[in-house]
Amino acid sequence: MKKLFGTDGIRAVAGQPPLDASTVYAIGLALAHTLAATTPSPRILLGMDTRESSDWIAATLTAGLTAGRASVESAGVITTPAVAFLTHTHRFNAGVVISASHNPWQDNGIKLFGPDGYKLPDAVELAIEDEIFRQLAGLTTTPQQTFPPEVNEADRAEYVRFLLAAVPGLSLDGRRVVIDCANGAASSVAPQLFMDLGGEVVITHASPNGRNINEACGALHPEVVAAQVKHHHGSMGITFDGDADRALFADENGCVVNGDAVLLLAGRDLQARGLLTNSTVVATTMSNMGLEAALKRSGIQMLRAAVGDKYVLEQMIATGAALGGEQSGHIIFTGRSTTGDGLLTALLLLDIVHRSGRSLAELVADLKVFPQVIVNVKVREKKPLEGIPTVAAAIRAAESDLADSGRVVIRYSGTEALARVMIEAESEPLMRHHADIIAAAIRTELGI
Repeated sequence: MKKLFGTDGIRAVAGQPPLDASTVYAIGLALAHTLAATTPSPRILLGMDTRESSDWIAATLTAGLTAGRASVESAGVITTPAVAFLTHTHRFNAGVVISASHNPWQDNGIKLFGPDGYKLPDAVELAIEDEIFRQLAGLTTTPQQTFPPEVNEADRAEYVRFLLAAVPGLSLDGRRVVIDCANGAASSVAPQLFMDLGGEVVITHASPNGRNINEACGALHPEVVAAQVKHHHGSMGITFDGDADRALFADENGCVVNGDAVLLLAGRDLQARGLLTNSTVVATTMSNMGLEAALKRSGIQMLRAAVGDKYVLEQMIATGAALGGEQSGHIIFTGRSTTGDGLLTALLLLDIVHRSGRSLAELVADLKVFPQVIVNVKVREKKPLEGIPTVAAAIRAAESDLADSGRVVIRYSGTEALARVMIEAESEPLMRHHADIIAAAIRTELGI
C-alpha cells in the first residue's frame, strides 16, 4: 500500500507533511537516486501552477534533485499536460509538476511523469516512496533551497504549436467563446492559444495572485462560465481546473456540458471517421448510465475503469481504446497525448462543432442522463467502508432498493480526505434519500 502517493501524485496542505520542507527535499533526492540507478546524470523538467507555495516547493525539490546528481530545467508556470509533452519530446528522464490541480490554494502537490510522458506506474511510485522514507530517516539538517534555473520561454511556445497542429484548419470566425482559466496554469497558455484562432475570445479568471486559483471559478464551478456565456451572448464556454489537465464546457444556452457529453461527441466523431478502435470508449464508475445508453445507440461499447485518469489510461492501453475519460473533464486521446489535457480537449471539441456546422447544444441534445447526486463527506481517516456495519448496511439497503434502476458508488477520494457518495437512479427522491442516509452514516463513524 502506498502511503504518500494518491491517484494523482502526492498532495497535501503546503508546509505540512508530506509537503513539509524535509519531505519535499527527500522526494527530490529519492527521485534522483531512483533515476540514477539506470541513468548516470538524469535530467528533470520542472513545471508548476500558480499557488503561492509553488515557488518554495520548487526550490526545495530542486535542492534535493541536484544533491542527488540530477540536473533541473524549468518550464515555469505551465500546465500539467505541457510538462508531460515536453518531457517526452525533449527526452528528459522525468517530468515533475508542482500542483494540487482542483484543490484550494492552501494545498499543493507533486506529480511525476516518466520519460515517455506517462504518469509513473504504481510499482514505481511505491519504490520511490521507500526511498523517500530512507532519505528522511537520514536527514539531520534543515534542507536548503536551490531555485530552478531561468524559465525556458520557448517551451510554452512549442506546446502551443503542438496544440494547434492537432486541429489544422480550425477557425473560430463568427463565434464568441468564453474561456475561464481558473486563475491557474492555463492563464499562461490559453490567451495566446485561443487568440490565434480568430473569432472573439473572452478571457476570464486569468489574473492569478497565488491564492485565487480555483476560487469561485474554473472547472470546479462550471456554472460560472455558463453564466458568462449567457452574459456575453457567446457560442460556447470553456473552463479549466488549476493545472488544466481537464476541461468542462457550456453550450450557447448557458447549460453545462460535462466530460460524459464530451466522451459521447468525441466517440461518435471518431467512430464516423473510422478512428475509434474496437468501437470502444473507456469511462469510469462515476460516468452516467445515460452516457452508456447513448454510446450503445451509436454502436459503441463503454468500459468502466476505476476513478483516476491514470487508471482510465491503463484500461485504454490494455484494450487498445483510442478514447477515454472522466465525467470531471479528464479526457484522453491516445496517439495525441499521454495524459488528460484540457486545452487539447477544448480544441478537439471546437473542431467537432466547427466541422459539424451545428451548435454544441444540438450535438448533445440526445444525451438523456439519469438523475445523479454526489455527496462529499470530510473524513478523519480512510477505513474500509465495508468493515463499518452501519455504513455497509446503508449501502446494501440502497443497492437492494434501486436494483436495476440505479447505481451506488461509494469511494474515497484519491487526492483529498473525503468519502464520495454517488448515487444514480431513475427516481430522484429515492436517489437523494439513500445518498443522505449513507452520507450520514459515514459522517457519524468517520466525520471530522
